[in-house]
Amino acid sequence: MPSKSPWIAAVAFLLSSFCAYAQSYDSEIQLGVAAYRNSHFDEAITHFRKATELDPSQATAHLYLATAYGSEYIPGVDTPDNVRAAEQALEQYESVLALDADRVSRINSTKGIAYLYLNMKKFEKAKDYYQKASGLDTADPENYYGVGVLDWTTCYTARMEERAKLGMEPGQNLSARNAAQKKVCDELRVKNASAIEEGIDNLNKAIQLRPDYDDAMAYMNLMYREKADLDCETPALRADDLRTADEWVDKTLAIKKAKAGRALPPQ
Repeated sequence: MPSKSPWIAAVAFLLSSFCAYAQSYDSEIQLGVAAYRNSHFDEAITHFRKATELDPSQATAHLYLATAYGSEYIPGVDTPDNVRAAEQALEQYESVLALDADRVSRINSTKGIAYLYLNMKKFEKAKDYYQKASGLDTADPENYYGVGVLDWTTCYTARMEERAKLGMEPGQNLSARNAAQKKVCDELRVKNASAIEEGIDNLNKAIQLRPDYDDAMAYMNLMYREKADLDCETPALRADDLRTADEWVDKTLAIKKAKAGRALPPQ
């Protein structure tokens, strides 16, 4: 019986090597998914990292690895290991975007980056990525909600810092009759007015897309209270904004009550 030619033997070797390679990549993904589902995040990271080494061109492995790293990150804890977990997650999400992956993977990676930056209190970067996510998926209310939350956070932080310097009480509004308060009010209006408008607009979009979005409604209440405190020269406008804020409180409570009712077991 004639022996195989060297060419045929080489092709057979390459094919067998390819099959073993492909199988090992799939196996690492499957093992990683199983470990992640059982909350064994370190084990999942090991398998997903191996998968990215076996085939760096696969966006799925990078996305899974980013998710596993992100699951180990604890917001508000600034230890080196914890911060490194967030940074490693960000690196893998960025790898997905660099690969020009499919639309769903790009959306999930962009949202993942935004969420991590939000929890890391890097608000400008978080807002930038939520806006990018909105561009990728205009039908997702969570992206608009994210922008609204970040706009409120920026406005609230700046306003409360200035109020603290003036020694103001929590229920006390800025008044144009007080020279120091009027100066702060004017400065905050310049600084926060566009963010307030943008935040209200984005929260409205989120609620339009998800009519029972009670979290977005709660932030609409907060945003209108930010707006009201800057109406220091127009008491009537302040009263209107506070009335609108109260209406959003009522809507939020009504939605939460309706959701709680739907969650109750049948009698």
